[in-house]
Amino acid sequence: MQESEKAKEYLDALCGVKPNRRTGSPGNREATDFFSATVNKWSYEVDTTPFPCLDYESGKASLICQDQTYEINVSPFSLECDVTSKLVTVKTVADLESCQCANKILLMRGEICTEQLMPKNFVFYNPDHHKRIYALLEEKQPAAIVAATEKKPELVGALYPFPLIEDGDFNIPSVYCTDVVGKEIAVNTGKVFRLATEARRMPSIACNVIARKNHEAPRKIVISAHIDAYWSTPGALDDASGCVVLLLLAEMLEDYDGNSAIEIVAFNGEDYYSAGGQMDYLSRYGDDLDRIAVAINLDDLGYKHGKTAYSLYECPNEIEQKAHNIFSRYPSMVTGEPWYQGDHMIFVQKGNPAIAMTSEKIPELMASRTHTPKDTPDMVDCEKLVEVANALRDFIQVF
Repeated sequence: MQESEKAKEYLDALCGVKPNRRTGSPGNREATDFFSATVNKWSYEVDTTPFPCLDYESGKASLICQDQTYEINVSPFSLECDVTSKLVTVKTVADLESCQCANKILLMRGEICTEQLMPKNFVFYNPDHHKRIYALLEEKQPAAIVAATEKKPELVGALYPFPLIEDGDFNIPSVYCTDVVGKEIAVNTGKVFRLATEARRMPSIACNVIARKNHEAPRKIVISAHIDAYWSTPGALDDASGCVVLLLLAEMLEDYDGNSAIEIVAFNGEDYYSAGGQMDYLSRYGDDLDRIAVAINLDDLGYKHGKTAYSLYECPNEIEQKAHNIFSRYPSMVTGEPWYQGDHMIFVQKGNPAIAMTSEKIPELMASRTHTPKDTPDMVDCEKLVEVANALRDFIQVF
């Protein structure tokens, strides 16, 4: 079978699981089982230790005031509710500080909703103003929250509206709607609304898939992608394509006999509120990070428009030169701008040299497809995935 045909087969398998690859879901476990079974063919030590997580389901949602119904969506991981109460509206943190919304329905719109709140216990990036909003909400204790959000592709991809709150550790029920609908709702501030939602959280398990070769070598090379996907998408580019490259590379390195340990990691949690797989990896293997010579992370690869862009982080000159020398041989690979939202930052924050690979057209992807049902396999050029796998093989063999 041609390498591009293998890539297409892997891509279709990962994107075809049901209902999707969100961490903790049946589809997610099907995807990790597939990845594990595939890489097991090539004499790797494979670790699929489970970690606990939450899955969720949501159903109907309605918001009604004086026979007027508004279009809303249940926030991922929200608790269900059935609340009849007056509506209070806030547009700024100052508004929230001064409002009296206990046991009321709280509409948040405008400035306070300009970016998705990081989950309250998220450890990698959690700005103080996000923490302040959570603290105020838990202090004020509204009965439920309605968040009206705008288009923000640079922050949340093409999803519109986006959930302001996506957090299994936050226990005030929440829904979200477009900024346009939020403006219509706000007209009736002070009036009585009924908000009813169907939702439940379900304890579950998930796993990373970690494949190792030559594990006892004093230094190691880590190559990663994330196998989970956002709940609303097949996740072809984000990040089934990266996992496809991992599988292609794993086979290419089946007979590797170099001086480095090889660790291929399909992380499970990049698009999950608690980054469960990444936290599990650090908990169990954090003491081993000082052995990492370089970490390479793959995300949003193979977009049919543009080339593959790579960027370097904390890399000494020797690694920079090797990377440029190898990757410049491949016509569809170019240097790109740094980006800081991927799993390579796990390693960069610990002082490890890292390389990140993504699409040259990532801004276009974020604006049109990321985190939506449009992120489908037909958007992926599998020849580009094969090219990245070949480039990584060459880089690792001369490292």
